[in-house]
Amino acid sequence: MNISSNDFYLDGYAREVIYDENHWRILREKRLKGIRILEALKRCGIDIAIVHGSIARGDVDTDSDIDVSLLKPYPYGIVKLCLEGNSFKIYSIVVVQPTPRHTPKIYLYLDHLEEQSISIPIVELEPIEIEYYRFSGMATLNDLYMDRRVCGVNKELMFIEPTDRGHREFPVIGYEGYVAKRLGISINVVRDRVEALTRRAREGHTGLFIEREIPYFEEIERAIEELCSENTLFRRKVEKYGLCT
Repeated sequence: MNISSNDFYLDGYAREVIYDENHWRILREKRLKGIRILEALKRCGIDIAIVHGSIARGDVDTDSDIDVSLLKPYPYGIVKLCLEGNSFKIYSIVVVQPTPRHTPKIYLYLDHLEEQSISIPIVELEPIEIEYYRFSGMATLNDLYMDRRVCGVNKELMFIEPTDRGHREFPVIGYEGYVAKRLGISINVVRDRVEALTRRAREGHTGLFIEREIPYFEEIERAIEELCSENTLFRRKVEKYGLCT
């Protein structure tokens, strides 16, 4: 990505970023990896997966991750068999709950650098958590097929609007209501993410409420049972779904 000498500013706040050929190449390569994962899941009848973040918006760089998420709970064992049956190797399995109010998820990392991952919610996602994906930008397999990019917000709290030449961007802070309207989400979600990302930028990575790596051959159900016994807040999130004895 580079900033063209022809960058223009809308009302002094927005600018256009022109992608060079190297940027387009990186975007194509990362989207092809995303397509391969989504196609594998679809072949197994799992059609509730999306990609989100920079791969959906288009403002990638060489370090951008391919983040795939299931929007509904799905049996972990079936997802694992599906991936392995489609020539993917699972390098690590981690149970993550960012904060007590977030839904716990199982993360499957498909390379040793953790560039490619699939998250599976352990229980039903809260509606607000779907809006979190929309905030960062989320795309379907069909969007990737059609080479569509979507609007969303990056970690620097810049609103990204795709264009034919790259993207336009402007700061979210001060324009929260407009951003919420453009993304079709609640302004409370925008304010929540602004607060969280601002705090992270100020304090650095603040850690996760729960982050537990699961040995490959350990039963995920056993790990969840142990977390239920160890952590009351985790238990409250999942026990009504019959996951704790």
